[in-house]
Amino acid sequence: MTQQNVIADAMSAIKNAGDAGRLEVTVEPASRLFGAMLGIMQENGYIAGFEYIDDGRGGQFKIQLSGRINKCGAISPRFSVKTEDMESWETRYLPAKGFGILMLTTSQGVMAHEQARKAGIGGQLVGYVY
Repeated sequence: MTQQNVIADAMSAIKNAGDAGRLEVTVEPASRLFGAMLGIMQENGYIAGFEYIDDGRGGQFKIQLSGRINKCGAISPRFSVKTEDMESWETRYLPAKGFGILMLTTSQGVMAHEQARKAGIGGQLVGYVY
């Protein structure tokens, strides 16, 4: 089976495992972008932790879930976002102000939307979680 969107497939696997009440999920193949997204999810308490496992076939992530994810997903296509437009994207993807995070790639790496807003930089939306 070929994958069309590695990030979307990985986020779906996390959501499905959480809905099934599982505490752990393995996602493959691993990508640096998804690893950075997992780091943001961990910093914000949405997952308990994760580890990269090199299996010789592109790697995989073993993710420990904390049961805090209501919904998560990839944003495709990757819309470009300016700092001043961030609020309209929050309204589109998050259920309420201050609830959940948008993740975006910026010139300074992958970060949560609040962090990007404080830094005064925009970027491209890649995912959300709440």
